[in-house]
Amino acid sequence: MITVDEALKRILNAISPLGLERVGILDALGRVLGEDVAAPRNIPPKDNSAMDGYALRWKDTFGASPKHPAILKVIEDLPAGAIPKKKVGPGQATRIMTGAPLPAGADAVLRVEDTEKDGNNVRILVPVQEAQDIRRAGEDVREGETVIHRGEVIRPAEIGMLASLGRSFVSVYQRPLVAILATGDELAEIDEPVTPWKIISSNSYSSAAQVSACGAVPLMIGIARDTREDLMAKFRMALRADVILSSGGVSMGDYDLVKDILRNEGNRIEFWQVAMRPGKPLAFGEMGGVPLFGLPGNPVSSMVSFEQFVRPSLLKMAGHRRLFRKTVQAVTLEDIKKGKGVRTFLRSRLEREDGRIVVRMTGEQGSGILKSMVQANGLVIIPEDITLVKAGREVTVQVIDDGWWATERPEYL
Repeated sequence: MITVDEALKRILNAISPLGLERVGILDALGRVLGEDVAAPRNIPPKDNSAMDGYALRWKDTFGASPKHPAILKVIEDLPAGAIPKKKVGPGQATRIMTGAPLPAGADAVLRVEDTEKDGNNVRILVPVQEAQDIRRAGEDVREGETVIHRGEVIRPAEIGMLASLGRSFVSVYQRPLVAILATGDELAEIDEPVTPWKIISSNSYSSAAQVSACGAVPLMIGIARDTREDLMAKFRMALRADVILSSGGVSMGDYDLVKDILRNEGNRIEFWQVAMRPGKPLAFGEMGGVPLFGLPGNPVSSMVSFEQFVRPSLLKMAGHRRLFRKTVQAVTLEDIKKGKGVRTFLRSRLEREDGRIVVRMTGEQGSGILKSMVQANGLVIIPEDITLVKAGREVTVQVIDDGWWATERPEYL
């Protein structure tokens, strides 16, 4: 049996990022960029107006006021997208819309609110400064500048920038295809008639949801019965995936065959059993060159093991650099007792209370009690050498619900 840290080290050393693929930019959201993206031209390409108003010479507005306005002749009306045809000279102005290119001769823009129309003229009610309300060419991005770097996660802002650069397609890291299968004669598919002696194969669906939540693609293989022949048939179906994820069949029973199959010729088992609770019976290895995680059969053990080992592995395969969940320090509202020698992950609920973060357990911590996982937004992590934490002490909590960071109202109000 090895430690959680050693297990994670061995797993991540065996995992490499996948190759690249070209996708449309809207399909790239949340993916990891596989290339540096440079600007083919300045953005904006030309000096343009930041306001609806008048392009003019700033010196012509010197001393202007509501009582003594400067009177300028309007020589052109310039909507956004139009090309200026006339040069602005002394005593002249061009009516201009936001985003329209600045006409030659103009060196400032005055917003329309500080003017009054007067036939073919405009009254200037306030003076302006040189370059006022002008967006300079290249103010956002310079031609040749690397705007988005390889390895960055593509967010909505990056999508907008790619569109601005005229990139309809971009190279991103591939999403791992994860084959998911459950093992056990006691299992039934979700839509099968269920007898008192059968259990619905919920692990397959929670695992598929966890796979999807971290950006990978689940491939549902189904249920393998407790025979070597059926299990091997399901594994052969799974070999077309980038990762194989099974649940059950990794304990000590006569029908726990997954770890035995991993020891067969052509396969490899890296380790079996990790000093953690829940999730001790975890196997990791390779089958036909494909990484295989043999997760425990109990639903909570399977989900907790996924969070600690499978999730960071899938993120690494997809090109991510930040692989791990955030942790926070929280005050436990109850005593916590555990056995020595294992790292324990306790289902818990984080809350903000009186300006501090507190945490309470979500109920019974048995590895088959899924309801306490439903109610949890964090996992309290108690190290191997600690057996008792008294109420009122701080503990480390791994946040497993990203929604916990959201608030009901803006924190700046």
